[in-house]
Amino acid sequence: MTRRLGIDVGGTKCLGVVLDADGRVTRRVRVPAPPDVTGLLDAVAEVVEGLGGGDTLGVGLPGLVDAGGVLRAAPNLAGVAEFPARALLEQRLGMTVAVDNDATCATMAEWSLGAGRGVDDLVLVTLGTGIGGGLVAGGRIRRGAHGMAGEIGHMVVEREGRPCRCGHRGCWERYASGSALGDHARSLTGTHVPGEEVIAAARRLDPWALEVVEVFADWLALGLANLANVVDPARFVIGGGLADTGDVVLAGVREAYARTLYSAEHRPLAEILMASLGPEAGAVGAALLGADDA
Repeated sequence: MTRRLGIDVGGTKCLGVVLDADGRVTRRVRVPAPPDVTGLLDAVAEVVEGLGGGDTLGVGLPGLVDAGGVLRAAPNLAGVAEFPARALLEQRLGMTVAVDNDATCATMAEWSLGAGRGVDDLVLVTLGTGIGGGLVAGGRIRRGAHGMAGEIGHMVVEREGRPCRCGHRGCWERYASGSALGDHARSLTGTHVPGEEVIAAARRLDPWALEVVEVFADWLALGLANLANVVDPARFVIGGGLADTGDVVLAGVREAYARTLYSAEHRPLAEILMASLGPEAGAVGAALLGADDA
């Protein structure tokens, strides 16, 4: 049986999985995330060895990955610039390697095996420290002319807004990511409150936390409405670190989305669902990507 390996290089860990023919994870290995591109090859090689090798391999990387497998830029990997990830990984491992953006890999997984099944037009939105995304249109993953589609977190929604790590101001991820929850809490309360504490307090129905969640839901819905106006998906799937907060944020997001979308009363509204594959989605999608490209 073909051993399909997938590796998701994240901000805190490098996760690898083995998939069986039905898309089930049969083995997983985690190692600390590489601090820079120098350690990237070592980390991926360590995971492949820990998984026991395989016949196909896909790797999801955080940042701009072009159609040739070059990691052009990555905010969480120090010193990255024009890093030929695919070529160097293939040289190091002695096998064909499929390389793509991590959120695109997660999109592949959710569309094939998770909350995106059954539709041909989909946007995946991953909420973590920042916001990533992936697009399915007409029954195909869409990567754009240069392989860099899906950087939805850097849509500018407030021209003179909060500074972003990308060097610009007012990017959507500064208002609707997991880290933005804490920023909204500080703006409303004057003190720093981590995002997970905001969610916990909202579940207790603490008024201040409910107000923070309402502000957050409005910003998230604004970005979704902008995306819907451009690509008209049948479904949004919300994943990433906030994928388990649907009981707290989903109703507010749906309400604000319907209120914000252009001519909402004259068009079908996209479904808004939470992702179902959890933190392994990126690695699972990378394994599917590797098998698809083999």
